Amino acid sequence: MPDRSTSIHICITCRHAGEPDDAERPGARLYRALRQVASRRDISVELIPVECLSVCKRPCTIAFSAPGKWTYVYGDFAPDEASAQVILDASALYAAAADGLIPWRQRPDALKKGVVARIPPLSDHPIQNLPEAAE
Repeated sequence: MPDRSTSIHICITCRHAGEPDDAERPGARLYRALRQVASRRDISVELIPVECLSVCKRPCTIAFSAPGKWTYVYGDFAPDEASAQVILDASALYAAAADGLIPWRQRPDALKKGVVARIPPLSDHPIQNLPEAAE
């Protein structure tokens, strides 16, 4: 089986309703916690800060992705090291799954409760023969 690189996209603009605009965003704090925890582990995962995953009602939000795998979006994480550990542990499960589908029983509770979306691999769904858009 070919080596697949797992990426974790972290929304760094996530914040909870009512937080002051000038406060550090919880999403940025989660990204920092992920970097800190990852630096202490021997893992091969790419941490990618993104400006928005459009899940504003469920901060903090992350997504797992890899070539040829389903992409998963999860929300409702606390911006701390405990969440970072859960996310990185789950990324190992994601990396080990050939298609990115982590069996339900193996998923940490935070992923079971926090799932927002699952997106099919782009490589498995080539765009062919689409009708012209209506004008």
